[in-house]
Amino acid sequence: MDLNTRRLSNYLLLPISVVFYLLSTLRKSLYQLGFLPSKRFTVPLIVVGNITVGGTGKTPIVIALIKHFKAQGKKVGVVSRGYGGAHKGGSLLVDADTDASLSGDEPVLIAEQTQALVMVNKKRAQAASDLIAQHQVDIIISDDGLQHYAMGRSIEIAVVNGFGNGFFLPAGALREPISRLKSVDFVINNGTDAGRFLAKLTPKCFVNLHTGKVEKLDFFKGKTCNAVAAIGNPQRFFDSLSELGIKVKPHIFADHHQFTQEDLELDDYPIIMTAKDCVKCRKLAGEQMWQLHSETELDSDFLKKLDAKL
Repeated sequence: MDLNTRRLSNYLLLPISVVFYLLSTLRKSLYQLGFLPSKRFTVPLIVVGNITVGGTGKTPIVIALIKHFKAQGKKVGVVSRGYGGAHKGGSLLVDADTDASLSGDEPVLIAEQTQALVMVNKKRAQAASDLIAQHQVDIIISDDGLQHYAMGRSIEIAVVNGFGNGFFLPAGALREPISRLKSVDFVINNGTDAGRFLAKLTPKCFVNLHTGKVEKLDFFKGKTCNAVAAIGNPQRFFDSLSELGIKVKPHIFADHHQFTQEDLELDDYPIIMTAKDCVKCRKLAGEQMWQLHSETELDSDFLKKLDAKL
């Protein structure tokens, strides 16, 4: 279902959305009033989340924050639910060599690009406790988890990239009301004008997934390429390739899709993917497969205010 438009099917689901809103509001109130426990930690914990379902670009912002804190000499830990991964037990420490089908794609991407300590657990609060006990981290960042109120937090950062059709789940994309943004510490604009602070995702180069060879951004200019994406906002990726002068043949898969060899048997044109998708395709990589390597630049004023708040 398209959660960005208001069709008859969306309106038919509104009664269920009302129930979802009431239950989620009650649940949050129970945590706020202390009837449900919220785990507190001995080190600062920053939640990077959103109020909608779907991709808003949280993980690249998490990566940028990790690099910021590591540059200050801090030992950074990251917690993730490991969405899309098969791991169901306790806490799993993820590194660049972890199979993404086990941990989920985003934890592997974070570990690969930052070498931070990344812990996956369906219960993020337990992952945070394990990071502190086992690895003595100085600061923890939660990739998503704004609504995971069992996990206490020092700072909340909401990443905004639109609000869909304005309805609550399942009729729309909202998990919490838009007014929730007034209570978070920072709102980052990642494709809309709703946030004060900007996050800019900038393409840097192309990297061959099979050989590791690096090419400049004009390497595919004027050429036809297959653009394969299993992310929350694939059109944004396709647009970035078009802006580089590439003739794009788009191939969209569900967010967090686990690729098979058959998925990538397309034609003789090169295949370009995001870094998030590439971590799932290392064993499938042929010489025609490329990653568009991009980096997120955070507002310097935001980083100053974040450091001051910590």
